Amino acid sequence: MTTIYDVARAAEVSASTVSRVLNGHSSVDPDLAARVRQAMLDLGYRPNAVARSLRRQRTNLWAVIISDIGNPFFTALVRGIEDVAQEAGFSVVLCNGDEDPEKETRYVTAALAQRMAGVIISPSGRPALINQLTEAGMPVVAIDRQPRGISVDAVLVDNIHGAEAATAHLIGGGYHRIACITGPRRISTAVQRLRGYQQALRAAGRSMAADLVRYADYRQEGGYRAMASLLSAPEPPDAVFVANNLMTVGAMECLVDRGVVVPTRCGMVGFDDIPWADLVRPSLSTVAQPTYDLGRAAASLLTERIADPARAPSTVTLRTTLRVRESSVRTLPQPGTDTHADGFAPAG
Repeated sequence: MTTIYDVARAAEVSASTVSRVLNGHSSVDPDLAARVRQAMLDLGYRPNAVARSLRRQRTNLWAVIISDIGNPFFTALVRGIEDVAQEAGFSVVLCNGDEDPEKETRYVTAALAQRMAGVIISPSGRPALINQLTEAGMPVVAIDRQPRGISVDAVLVDNIHGAEAATAHLIGGGYHRIACITGPRRISTAVQRLRGYQQALRAAGRSMAADLVRYADYRQEGGYRAMASLLSAPEPPDAVFVANNLMTVGAMECLVDRGVVVPTRCGMVGFDDIPWADLVRPSLSTVAQPTYDLGRAAASLLTERIADPARAPSTVTLRTTLRVRESSVRTLPQPGTDTHADGFAPAG
């Protein structure tokens, strides 16, 4: 097996010079560094990653713990993280927390045991997990969801404003009994999106009827069950705001199964855009999040945290965009209208 000493002899340098090249030290003369890299290629030398991580105390890996790998919201988000990680010389290990606190705990434990360089996490709602990471000195960034009672770097969207814009749009469209299907009570995004819905009702002089709110599990099946429950009520809603994309799919499926015509009998706006939202009929109105930018911002914060562990925690909050399509408008808008979350179409 080729060793660092074999590389040193082939490159005609010392073993310490080879070591400095392997560890990315800028003090090595460029010509010497090029000779070392060429010798490694010629000899087929592969550094022992485990031994290097033990010496450096950290690997060059990031753990990205997302809450549901089946949710397309996370696709562009993870791509944004990976692009920045690669630029900074890190690799990404993707972990599916699956909205399961126990599974999430196992991934956090593994990240610490493997001495990963940092963690980006969409937490399921257990502050103790974030504490476990920070107390161990692990650089960590929360993404999408705000951990309760913990001061860490975080990248979020303005959930309240996005939900308020969606609900106000339904109110402005002439809907009267507007329901809300939100997520688990322990998750910050569900709480904030429900609050935005409530604020829009209050701003319009309407009271929030408790029988028009359903808590579900952020899954397609949960959205279906919540919509079925609303339709079975003595006074069903004539519109619904749904607090994530998978539940929106389930709610729409339920409306189709029950023969409820959208948007004539029931209008709908979902939170999170869906790749095929323009292709279904009726096309689906959504509150779109800048998912790729969320990922890039989180990765940038993590690189900064790794470089400067003593830096004060910061929170980046990005804006959403309300994309009005057929499912929420009884009189359809002009094709191509793209309404921002402040309720106004952009200037052309």
